[in-house]
This record gives sequence, structure tokens and C-alpha cells, in this order.
Amino acid sequence: MDGNQGPEVVPAGHGDTRFSAAGRAAASGPAAARRVGRSFTADTAVPAVSAAVPASADAAWIIDRIRVLEDVKSAAAAEQARLAVEFDLLQRRAQADAGMPAKDLGAGIGAQIALARRESPAKGGRLLGLAKALVTEMPHALTALETGMLNEWRATLLVRETAGLAAADRAAVDEQLAADTGTFDGVGDRSLVATARAAAYRLDPRTVTQRAAHAATDRHVSLRPAPDTMCRLSALLPVAQGVAVYTALARLADTLRNAGDPRGRGQLMADDLVERATGTPGGITGVEIQLVITDRSLLQADSEPARLPGYGTVPAAWARTLINGPDPDPASAPGATADGCPGPASPHRPGGAAGDCPGAGRPERPGDMGGAPADDTAYKVWLRRLYTHPGSGELVAMDSRARIFPPGLRRFIQARDDTCRTPYCDAPIRHLDHITPWHHGGQTTQSNGAGLCEACNHTKEAPGWTARPVTTPGSASGTGTGSAGRHTIELTTPTGHTYKSTAPPLPGTPTDQANADFRRQRRGQRHHAKKQKRARPAVSLVA
Repeated sequence: MDGNQGPEVVPAGHGDTRFSAAGRAAASGPAAARRVGRSFTADTAVPAVSAAVPASADAAWIIDRIRVLEDVKSAAAAEQARLAVEFDLLQRRAQADAGMPAKDLGAGIGAQIALARRESPAKGGRLLGLAKALVTEMPHALTALETGMLNEWRATLLVRETAGLAAADRAAVDEQLAADTGTFDGVGDRSLVATARAAAYRLDPRTVTQRAAHAATDRHVSLRPAPDTMCRLSALLPVAQGVAVYTALARLADTLRNAGDPRGRGQLMADDLVERATGTPGGITGVEIQLVITDRSLLQADSEPARLPGYGTVPAAWARTLINGPDPDPASAPGATADGCPGPASPHRPGGAAGDCPGAGRPERPGDMGGAPADDTAYKVWLRRLYTHPGSGELVAMDSRARIFPPGLRRFIQARDDTCRTPYCDAPIRHLDHITPWHHGGQTTQSNGAGLCEACNHTKEAPGWTARPVTTPGSASGTGTGSAGRHTIELTTPTGHTYKSTAPPLPGTPTDQANADFRRQRRGQRHHAKKQKRARPAVSLVA
């Protein structure tokens, strides 16, 4: 998905600028870095940064330059915090003047900040909360951020560990941990968290204890993608329960290892966790995963990757194994021919190792996936055909006159969008939304439908937010597609900024088309950036 912001921020210049002089002056010590940090003002757009390293630069100069740039990043984060608080005040005032109920004031503000910072809406809400805490209650931490003594992540840790304290107590902790006390000198994240937690407990032990007791209500299980078709299944549990679960898994793993099981301890614990949770040794039973794969990859051993909803791109061979189960060694299969291909007496699995053999991947009769026996659970799969345009990869349209998206159209949109269609948000789809609302004449069609997470769907309904399908002449379906030839949405925020979201390419989308789409998008961004650069004066960072 693309998140192309309207007012693109542009560097103020290039070459040997005054900012470069600040980098060379950094060797004089922290004072220079502090001057660089304090040079940010409300009128500063972006410091001019030279990408080239001078020929006379030595290793010490490069380290000094890196340090100054790190300080600039911290100073920019502090400026973003101040601007976020000011923006929040302006938006709340405008919402109140428009007659919004008091309980709804603030709706969509974090999402606008997220779009401006190219972050997810959830991250935007956290950044706004961080900004409010720093600006209104923790001025010492904000100063440390401005001068480079803290970075944005460590400031977030301080705010997190003082959450729940009264404003006066939080300010007292902030004063105790002021940068001039040496609290931040040489400490790591863990030490910083421990120091802040201890200071908070000394000031208000009751609130900290109540917060710990209330934390149990936040217990949950989450799933995050990991490299190489792996994922991280995490559980946030009360410490006693977490230790109990880990101990039970470890005890069984040790028992199996002592009995001669060749698997590693970590493998045994993971396998036992899956079996206990699902009741099935393999872990997959009665769950629809909606794997999206081309017919060539499924039936002809093509290398075009597949897409697993909720995870992302996966290798074709891995997807075939998921569908068919592990392929046996072709050479040792019953009835194998001399060249190692399965013979007439062996079950014929589409794809996998047998994909290069004559006749591989061709069903023997309609409805029979390669002649597998009826009781072979590896072949109990359902195929839903998705037809795409051969040039752009766009899904073929499927319309309905129903007010609510029917099941078939829901599956269609979920397969097309994969995750929430708000720019930079990759949360799972929870709601099927009419882009142009039903009460404004929007139809229940694939071009007017979008998959959104719950939070983004509520944000879109806040006053001042609008969305529309982008129509480009000559697209495959004739409506609801952008310059990429795929379904595109244009989102406009209450401040008038526009962002575009294009549906991700499905497996099998021509690579040259995808590359052309990317080049076209980048050209549009550069053109818009040049317009913005001409519209505002260039500002260099003063040392």
C-alpha cells in the first residue's frame, strides 16, 4: 500500500551547507551538539543535509558527524512533540466549534499525525500521548530530548513507566531524572526503565501497585510475522501464569529429550505448545487460511510466490507443502519410475518435487486433486478461483446490490486488500466498509468496498474525513482503480491533506507492470516535492 502525503517535506538544499559546518564543529564537544539541537524553530522545515562525504574527512570526523545527526534526530522528535500538542489543541477547538459532543473530541487526531509521520494509526495515537506527556508534564525529559541526551524511544520508556501517576508525581519523577543529574550517562534501556520505575514507586507506591494489579486485564495473545515463513506467537500473561506455562513446556521437553527424542529442546517446547492449544499434532485442523496462489505455482511447480493472509509473501514450494503435506522422496515412492517420478501406483501430488514430472499437476478426473484417496486429509482443500487482469493483476469486478457485503464479495475484497487499507496500517481486516457511504449513494460493489481495521473504520467516520475510489480511464474494470491498474483509494483528512492507498499486488502480477507502477509513483512524489519546495523558502540548520 502506498501512503503518499500531499505536502511532501523537501530538504532545504544540498552541498557544503551550514549544517555541514555544524557537523565538522561537533568535534568541539557536546556544546556544539546542543546548539544544533536548539536551532530548531517552528519555522524550520528540514535541515539541509549533504549526502557526500568530503574528501578530507577522516574517521573521527565521520563519527562526529554521526553524533550530530543523532542529536538532530532527537531535536526533530522534540519539535514534532510540541507541534503534535499544538495540533491537538487546534483540532479539538475546531471540533468543539463544529458542535461535536465532548466525549468525541479528539477523534482522528492521532490518525492524522500518523499519516504525516508515515506511521500506523495505532502508532500515531501513542506518539500523540507521548507528546502530551512530555510537553505538559515532563519538561526535563523534553529538554533532554531536544539536546540529544535522550532519543525518542528512551523518552517513550520514561513516559511509559510514569503512566498512572498524578501530574504532580510525574513532574517530580521527571525532576529527579533530569539530564543534568547524570541519570542518562551511559545507561541502557533496561537500567533507565528500572530507575524510572523505582522513582515512581517511591513517590506513589499505592498507584504503582494498583497499576500492576490492573495490568492483568491487559493479558492477550498476538501474532506477528517473522522471516522465512515463520511467525511469533506471543502471550502477555501475569508473571505467575507465564512461568507456569513455560515450566510445563520445559519439563515435557526435558522428559522427551531424556527418552531419546532427536528434536531440540526449543523444538519440543514449540511442538508441545501447538499440540496443547489445537489438540492436533500438526496444529492445523478445520481452519480456513485462504492461501492465494497462482494456478501455475500450485499445479506446475512454478516459482511465483504465494500470499498468506495475515502474514504476507511466502515461497511457492512452502505453499505447496502446506496444501499437500510433505512430499515423500520421489525415488523411493511405490511404483516410482527410473527417473524418480511417481509411477501409476503412487499418489500423485500437484507441485512439490513431482511438479517437473510428466503429467504433474493434472487432475485425473474433475474434483480429484491428482487422484488422492478420499481419506487423505492433505487433499481436503477447497479452491476458489480469482480471475485477474493479465496486464495489471487487478481482480475482476464482482458487484452486488445488497446493503451488506455478501459472503462471496467479502472474501473477494479480503483477498484483494489483505490488510487494512489505511496507508501505513497493516492491521488485520475487521470491517468491510463502503468507501462512499451507503447513505451518500455508495453502492455495495467491489470498487466501492474496502477492508479496514476497526479503529480505522471509526476514524473514517469522524467529521472532516472523506474517501473515494480513484478512477483512471483505461483501467481493467473501468472504475475504482488508480494509476497502478489496481484498486486505489484517496483519503482526505480534515486539514485537506490527501493520501492514496493501492491494493497490494496479487501473486502473478507482471513484474514489469509493478516496476512501472513504482516508477510512476516516485515521479509523482518528486513532482509534488518540487512544487512544495518552490512554495516555501529553504531553511538551513544553523550551528
